[in-house]
Amino acid sequence: MAGIIKSIDEFNDYFNQGTKHQHIAVGDLSRADLTLFDPINFNMYCVVLMDNNFGELIRSGEVINYKPGTLFTLRPGQVVQVNLNYNVKPRGWILAFREELTEKTGLGRDFYMFDYFNHDVNDALELSKSERGIILNCFSNIYSELITKPDYLTGHLLRLGIGQLLSYYKRFFERQFADRVRCDNKFQKKLETMINNYLSSGSAQQLGQLKVSWCAKQFNLSPNYFGDLVKKELNMSAQEYIHKKVVETAKYLLDTTEMPVNEIAQELGFNYPNHFNRMFRKMTGSTPLQYRKNISK
Repeated sequence: MAGIIKSIDEFNDYFNQGTKHQHIAVGDLSRADLTLFDPINFNMYCVVLMDNNFGELIRSGEVINYKPGTLFTLRPGQVVQVNLNYNVKPRGWILAFREELTEKTGLGRDFYMFDYFNHDVNDALELSKSERGIILNCFSNIYSELITKPDYLTGHLLRLGIGQLLSYYKRFFERQFADRVRCDNKFQKKLETMINNYLSSGSAQQLGQLKVSWCAKQFNLSPNYFGDLVKKELNMSAQEYIHKKVVETAKYLLDTTEMPVNEIAQELGFNYPNHFNRMFRKMTGSTPLQYRKNISK
């Protein structure tokens, strides 16, 4: 069973350091108690810089591929562990901050931008030499503010520092994201072929309606990450693209066969024909029967 860190005080105990702020802490992994790397739920948001490879990294049961100098994130409730290589001393930094920090603050207002916390990508974020310098500077600024005598600007500056770090993470994440798209410029064609095969091979009738999660799994991506990729490449949501392909297939069957509408609905994975009719009408402005009549004219 995973341990749970319930407070910043408990987090700091792992680093033998005092608490400077009740919602924020920065830890040096080289000073961490090794029990920190047992399965543990940090119960807060974390950004982790792994400065060397000191063991197998597992988050929510999935192995995270990382190299020295890469970043990964945690959200509240995620369990993480490192199967330590005891011949290598851990090195790196971890920023931890509680959800309360985002309540009724500018950081909270902008937090929607940091959707990568929900992507569950299995590859850590790789950094160039200059990007690593920027990230280290962000960690340093936050840590320096934590150990500075507090005044009325302390909370504001800490939130600005965290917002800056998260914003740079967003920039570098999207750069890596764009690089992946460029490396696989046949993404749209592969996706289209995959969906067409699903709809024409009987898979929909056997497995049900095509889902975003199924498509994401075929690309070995999380649904959120896959959805962002589709949005970036096709300028529509993954769900909208799937519905578009389903309607295209339905139109083809309505035009070239005499299959009843109910059978077409079943062929495309719909358990209830009225759900199919509703989606078709929403996408085309007419019911399947009306569409077939117009075609026949």
